Amino acid sequence: MRAHPVFPQAKPSAGMYESFYLRAVSPLEPVGVWIRHTVHKPPGEPATGSIWCTVFDAAAGEPFMAKVTSEHLERPDTGWIEVGEQACFGPEGAVGKCGGASWSLQITPLEQSLRHLRPELLYAAPLPRTKLTSPAPLASFDGTVELPGRAPIELAGWRGMVGHNWGSEHAERWIWLHGCLFEEDPTAWLDVALGRIALGGRMTPWVANGTLGLAGERHRIGSLLGNRPRVSESPSGATVGLGGSGGLSLNVTAAVPTGRAAGWRYADPDGSEHDVVNCSIASLRVEVAGGRTQASRVLSSRHGGVYELGMRERDHGVALAPFGDG
Repeated sequence: MRAHPVFPQAKPSAGMYESFYLRAVSPLEPVGVWIRHTVHKPPGEPATGSIWCTVFDAAAGEPFMAKVTSEHLERPDTGWIEVGEQACFGPEGAVGKCGGASWSLQITPLEQSLRHLRPELLYAAPLPRTKLTSPAPLASFDGTVELPGRAPIELAGWRGMVGHNWGSEHAERWIWLHGCLFEEDPTAWLDVALGRIALGGRMTPWVANGTLGLAGERHRIGSLLGNRPRVSESPSGATVGLGGSGGLSLNVTAAVPTGRAAGWRYADPDGSEHDVVNCSIASLRVEVAGGRTQASRVLSSRHGGVYELGMRERDHGVALAPFGDG
């Protein structure tokens, strides 16, 4: 898995954030794990590191959410990020503890790294201010997650992904969609980010970047200059129309089970904040037409999806975790 941490080279005067994360979901039941290792650095101040652990279990009710922050932040010799004495994350796996939870996970990449932004020069350009990649857009996870007051969760061949993003600020509004465990094709996957940014006091249209993996082939989705996505979104789900390479057309519907979304507050380096709603056991339906597929088909996943919405409003109705960012 390819990933290059940015925080060790951050200039003292600069503001920045960075996140390495994984999500893994059971192939048998709606149980999912979402672990993030983040860097938060306001301009002119030292960086701090945080670990966020969220476990979704449809049968247990609201997600388990915990977070710990430390001034001890390093890039380990064989990994990407180490936060305090609590957690370390790298290409081979993740080990850590947070708020009574602990985990030891081994990661087997099933797909090569994905760089979402096209053209490639956008990674060196001032805009977008958020850059993202997926070191493993599809991966297999083995290991154990332990939570207070319940039996250990054993991961054996769980599917998911490993992600990485960084920048000087978050998008003004964003959606992240990830999908696996599709009933019609267990090897298929979807990894798409959509964003809107504020320029001159106005919001730009949605821009999408990502890939659909289908039948062993990768199909590019969206671009800076491609067809604009059609988006209808709310904290409970979204319907998104996307265009891709070679005339590919996708219609994606994501739905969050009632009461099963996690809510967090993310801070930008300048001190502004977004509310973020995430469900990593969402259902996904992907209608595929055109492109190299040559035929229409439907992919459906009962609980193998991620739906995340980042926004400024506070009246979304999802309870936030009792900790902030920064």
